[in-house]
Amino acid sequence: MEPPEEEETPAGASAGIEGAEPGEELKASDEALTFMSSIEPTELQRCVFLDSLVTVSESGRDLGKFSVTVEFARRVQRPCMLLHAQSQGAIDDSPCGTTVTVYLTSDLEVLEEEYHEYVKLESHSLNKRCHMVQQDGQMVINKVTTVGEEVTKESVCYPMSVLRGLVTEGSSLLLMRLIALRKKVPQHMTFISLDQDLHIIHTTFSELALKQLEVESETVEVFGVERVVQSYKNRPTIWQCYFLDDGHLVNRVVVGSPVTMRLLQLSPQLEKGFDKIPLAWEEDMQMRSKFLDRKEELKADHASYLRQHPEIRALISDFLQFLLLRKPEDVFQFAREYFLPFLSHHPQQARTKDHKL
Repeated sequence: MEPPEEEETPAGASAGIEGAEPGEELKASDEALTFMSSIEPTELQRCVFLDSLVTVSESGRDLGKFSVTVEFARRVQRPCMLLHAQSQGAIDDSPCGTTVTVYLTSDLEVLEEEYHEYVKLESHSLNKRCHMVQQDGQMVINKVTTVGEEVTKESVCYPMSVLRGLVTEGSSLLLMRLIALRKKVPQHMTFISLDQDLHIIHTTFSELALKQLEVESETVEVFGVERVVQSYKNRPTIWQCYFLDDGHLVNRVVVGSPVTMRLLQLSPQLEKGFDKIPLAWEEDMQMRSKFLDRKEELKADHASYLRQHPEIRALISDFLQFLLLRKPEDVFQFAREYFLPFLSHHPQQARTKDHKL
């Protein structure tokens, strides 16, 4: 999930990108666009499941966890796919993590994506947030990078016509699930993506040879997909992912990195259970959205009820005014005695006891 390293190249430059000329507008290939438009609803239904892997070092040390969930959702009353991916762990004992939440159409067009990456170092911390959303035929992108106390903000807008075939950090995970289920990568699968400086770049997908991997002491045959993310100046970033027949991710690695994400259990992980990840709902776009939606729903329902019963406001107003005039020591007892006459039906025993108080 980690994006390529940041560049210093000015926006619009294209030196270092394979097949690009200065000033040339990068586009997705016809094969890539055809693949996106050919996705069937039944294929998406097969993609709705959880992947949960562990992150390990070359020596086998457990460094953290990686998970991806896909589900059906609605955004602005529009059916869509919701993908949420999260990695948490530590590198050189420094806590780090990445969270991606993306809403996608059935042909993987990005409606909205929230990307968050952090590294907590002893001397300072690094925090990156990037939010993109479709508005009025444009993709509006805002990025905030915090290094220690220094904050850098970037904003850019691209017409959606320029972003045909866009694949982001989030949508690439669902795209590879679909490819794995088809067990075939068409030739010339070149999409466009965005680098760390929000430049448009190329990203390609190709098929890897079938491979035998050992999972839970069992050898399984897996299908491989390679994703190459081009870059200005620097070398491309190459991801290699291997999948089971049912689309579950088995192995994920950046070529040249000593860190590997791998599956430990072949059986359904939801049935066996997995360690809980600390909940940070304020940083989770999906949960925050549900919280705000529910909050507005309750506010509207409460306001409607108050409009239907105006006597409530008068009753509360009278009580508060009487309370402030008397200023009793025991507010609860005062409230009990104040509202007791409003009870239309209460047991005789309680009534007798009340009179003795």
